[in-house]
Amino acid sequence: MSLRVIKEIPLSEQIGVNDIKPGLFRWAEDVFKKNSNSPLLWLDSNNYPQLYSSYQATLAIGTTIHNLVVERSDTDSLTQLDQFVNTTQDWLFGYLGYSLAGCQDIDFKNPNSCDFPDVYLFNPLKLVFISDNIITFSYHHSVADDIVSDLQMIELLSKKSDTFISSNILSKNLIHSEISEESYLEKVNAIKQHLKRGDIYEMNFCQEFYVENIDLDIFSTYSYLNKISNPPFASLLLFDNKAIISASPERFLRKQNDKLISQPIKGTAKRLDSFFDDLALKRNLRDDPKERSENIMIVDLVRNDLSQIALPSTVEVEELCKVYSFDQVHQMISTVTARVSKSTTLEAILSATFPMGSMTGAPKLRAMQLIEDYETTRRTAYSGALGYITPCGDFDFSVVIRSILYNALSKYTSISVGSAITAPATAETEYEECLIKADALFKALRRLS
Repeated sequence: MSLRVIKEIPLSEQIGVNDIKPGLFRWAEDVFKKNSNSPLLWLDSNNYPQLYSSYQATLAIGTTIHNLVVERSDTDSLTQLDQFVNTTQDWLFGYLGYSLAGCQDIDFKNPNSCDFPDVYLFNPLKLVFISDNIITFSYHHSVADDIVSDLQMIELLSKKSDTFISSNILSKNLIHSEISEESYLEKVNAIKQHLKRGDIYEMNFCQEFYVENIDLDIFSTYSYLNKISNPPFASLLLFDNKAIISASPERFLRKQNDKLISQPIKGTAKRLDSFFDDLALKRNLRDDPKERSENIMIVDLVRNDLSQIALPSTVEVEELCKVYSFDQVHQMISTVTARVSKSTTLEAILSATFPMGSMTGAPKLRAMQLIEDYETTRRTAYSGALGYITPCGDFDFSVVIRSILYNALSKYTSISVGSAITAPATAETEYEECLIKADALFKALRRLS
């Protein structure tokens, strides 16, 4: 177990949260560019008013010797993860790939276009939290002497004006689709035949868009995407010449003491410029029977997942089909909670709940088998979970959606988007929903306002 030195510093009127957060991000960029071999994870809630928020921003940077990289999951990977967490007993940051839990029943045969591992977790040397007008430093004892000088540099950078520099502007024709629109429509109609036969009730079908041979300006791309999206789970993960740039609106699962919180999303509508038209669209989403049925199906799946590990009679639906508004889209979100015993392991929790039902379908196993048949790219980090695990075993993970995956060595950039296919769905409408979800990501690559 790593020893940490913790120092809490109240923010002043001269340098408040709105100043210190961009200053911390600029400092992180400077540190990373001086040592690009060091991993970094930046998390930003964008002050979004959502249930169960913890920090306004979190930065994890540098690493001790305690890292876990699983290139390709096998039947022992969850046990390996659980043992790693129990052995480290310290903060861990990173992601869990989509195929981590389920490889015993599914042959994940599709190509790994971005060459991402299935699991990446690191134990940071330096941790900084911003919450409730306090900046908290939690540094590994080996670098604790850096706290004072790091704070001075962060404060200095906080006083600089926020200048955004656009770069790497791409033309539209450089973004390619792994599945043509015609092929996508055919696949959706084929999936609907499985629905008609009763093989599944719902399936999340995704497609990949990609850009080749690009030197992506990672920090600038993240800043632009966050600026136009302002999601509650914005994140930037950098490791081993790879990057995840995420504007996720969805929480997968949070553990807070004995409580588990899941907030699946199903139901999407594009924002409109006109206030009244936008409000009408939001109401239409709230009342749309198709969108509500999709959401309720996943809520039932989540309730069933949680019931496998929950204490009796503790699974509750705290919110059902509530519409939240983000800068790019309206989303229908439900909140499902449960209580677990203190002896419940991380392995047991993930075995029951992962991957998240909103990215698979129902029933989960059969939906995942069909996903592998109809999709053409291995998901890896996409539709996995990104976040952190605390020293006491609590955790908070978002769903890796609305995200850009980038491999700096191969210069390959991947954007995957999907939608829930149900019996009432039309292939053309689902394709349009994918484009709506990808719109902000395309703009971040093209630098369009």
